[in-house]
Amino acid sequence: MTSGDISAALAQATDNCAKERIHLPGSIQPHGFMLVLDPESLAVLQVSDNVERWLGEPVAWWLGRRLPELLHSGDQVVRLLAERAREEHKPVHVADVRFAVGTYDGPPIALMVHRYDGVLIAEFEPASDVLAAYASLYPLVRTFIGQLQGADSIEQVCAHAVAEVKRITGFGRVKAYRFDQAGDGLVLAEQADEGYPSYLGLCFPASDIPPQARALYCANRIRVIEDANYVPAALHPQFNPLTGQPLDLSHAALRSVSPVHLQYMRNMGTLASMSISIVVRGQLWGLISCHHATPRPVRFQSRTACELLGSVLSLQIESMEVQERNARLLGVRRQIVQLLSAMADRDSVRDGALALSDTLLGFVRADGAAIITASSCDLLGETPSHEQVLALTEWLAERGGHEVFHSDNVGRDIPSLSALASQVGGVLAVAISEIHSHYLIWFKREQARTVTWAGQPAKTISDSGVLTPRNSFDSWQQTVKGFSTPWDALEIEGVVELRTAVLGIVLRKAEELAQLAGELKRSNKELEAFSYSVSHDLRAPLRHIAGYAELLGDFEGEKLSERGQRFLEHIGDSARFAGSLVDNLLSFSQMGRSALRRSDVDLGALVDAIRREMLPDYEGREVQWHVQALPRVVADAAFLHLALRNLISNALKYSRDRTPAIIEIGAVEQMAETVVYVRDNGVGFDMAYVDKLFGVFQRLHRMEEFEGTGIGLASVRRIIERHDGRVWAQGSLGEGATFSFALPRPPASTTE
Repeated sequence: MTSGDISAALAQATDNCAKERIHLPGSIQPHGFMLVLDPESLAVLQVSDNVERWLGEPVAWWLGRRLPELLHSGDQVVRLLAERAREEHKPVHVADVRFAVGTYDGPPIALMVHRYDGVLIAEFEPASDVLAAYASLYPLVRTFIGQLQGADSIEQVCAHAVAEVKRITGFGRVKAYRFDQAGDGLVLAEQADEGYPSYLGLCFPASDIPPQARALYCANRIRVIEDANYVPAALHPQFNPLTGQPLDLSHAALRSVSPVHLQYMRNMGTLASMSISIVVRGQLWGLISCHHATPRPVRFQSRTACELLGSVLSLQIESMEVQERNARLLGVRRQIVQLLSAMADRDSVRDGALALSDTLLGFVRADGAAIITASSCDLLGETPSHEQVLALTEWLAERGGHEVFHSDNVGRDIPSLSALASQVGGVLAVAISEIHSHYLIWFKREQARTVTWAGQPAKTISDSGVLTPRNSFDSWQQTVKGFSTPWDALEIEGVVELRTAVLGIVLRKAEELAQLAGELKRSNKELEAFSYSVSHDLRAPLRHIAGYAELLGDFEGEKLSERGQRFLEHIGDSARFAGSLVDNLLSFSQMGRSALRRSDVDLGALVDAIRREMLPDYEGREVQWHVQALPRVVADAAFLHLALRNLISNALKYSRDRTPAIIEIGAVEQMAETVVYVRDNGVGFDMAYVDKLFGVFQRLHRMEEFEGTGIGLASVRRIIERHDGRVWAQGSLGEGATFSFALPRPPASTTE
């Protein structure tokens, strides 16, 4: 058999084990016997086949007989049963009884009853001194509660519980362990007699307890196996007569257990065991597990005491965890309020988060963070590279949805970003916009750790394909890599709260901006109308001034003095400049009035055309063009031509003193947009004044140095924003500048 065949067979056997119907075994453990009763008539419907060994009468004899007829003082027992066996599911001790039939003449037999699966399930096992047992319960519980209240940690609480259970039951080894998120159990406390191996601090793999067994541990808080070598006593008939199905023994104390588990016990050198469930907030938190090397009975009074201790322990652990959680919750919410206050004060999520970077990292106990907005990617603390963060952002955008994403193993959960897994172990991310790809992302470093298991956590299969438990429980170490410390549920809840509050701030800001936008829209329409009217009306007079100045120079120039000719030349130059200014202003005002005619535009062809048009402007200069392969975009071809011409014209103008002048034009496609840039090696600008660049009539250089009307970049912004894009610039004095714009990538069929 190949390794692949073995793996497939093992996977199939494990799946079959997980499907085993352990609550429907059809049999019980033989240290007691069972009668299944009709809840109305109390007639026997089913009986365990070991009843003949206990009472002498064969199985068939019992079927159909009523319980009151079988017992001494049967009517009194029925009254007690009616009083005490009211609680569904949970077995209760009704009385110690003697049978009026059969050959049994020993001491009284303890009768325990519970209602389930439509029947009364009566379990019988040897009785002990009930009064003495119950008389000792109160001081036992009182002492135990006092010990728990004085404990400083969950480990101390478990140690007290282990000591008390060992004192009550006398098992050779008693240990308490808790389950982690993966279901593995870590032993927190242990007491063991000489000769028993110690498992303190070791881990038991989750596979030791299949899912259906964990569910039973929650439903039935205590389970006893007196002898792992027992021969099961089958129920007759096989099916519950009222349902026609196997009888559900989930809550029965005598329920027979899986043969796989019995073999597991024998492999461990254990012939008797008892398990007490620790259930916190309805979930199986852990177990108190008792082992003995030889068969060992545990009477129901001792089981009741241990079950009570388990319930008290569960409540104490829940109380301690709630107290710890509340303290942590208070701290998290205090930090969230600080972040929100900083964001609100600055009217910016990004600026507020950057101002309180330690708080942003601290409230989720992260090593690094990233703040992703439309125009920036800010990294704080220990983070992956800028490129990897952007790749993660793109993956999150493609994944869709706005719920929190969290992983304590990036390599496992995001296999497509293998390079990211080499830099971090854990990621926690949340979208802070319903529309745009804006994110807050936190990172945790990988925490390689060594786990010491109680035996190598591997199982094998028999020749018949049945799962067999491991044979060794010697400590076995494994180095676990790729994981970060897990993200706490409280931290994830805090991130959800932060996102909700951030969206509230953004919504409030959006409402304010919407109101301002409405007012600006009205003002802009009035301004556009005024600009159009003024510029249109001024064109003719200015052309007349320029024309008449030129005619005057031609016809009367020789009669004018040198000073007069200079004045006339100034009049002509000023009139022509004013005309150019008016033409540009008219063009700018028309940009907001003209409808966009979107089409498929080849940026490479567009740039080539602009270079040919502008050849006279740079002919004779040494200009090096670095034009990358440019993509196609959906835009208004005429408007986009004007925007690119303005940017290329600026690059040529402000690099005229450079030899050679280097003009670079390229594009990057990222997420849902195409970014186009024009870069030069010219005079550059001071970034302190970057916000003025795209305003109308804003200039950062004197007109005497570089000609222009101050409308070109404002036109670029108007064009790009009409395409739902954005513009920005970066530069440094004496080192050149880069002007960029981003256009969204709508479907090719989009038109306007």
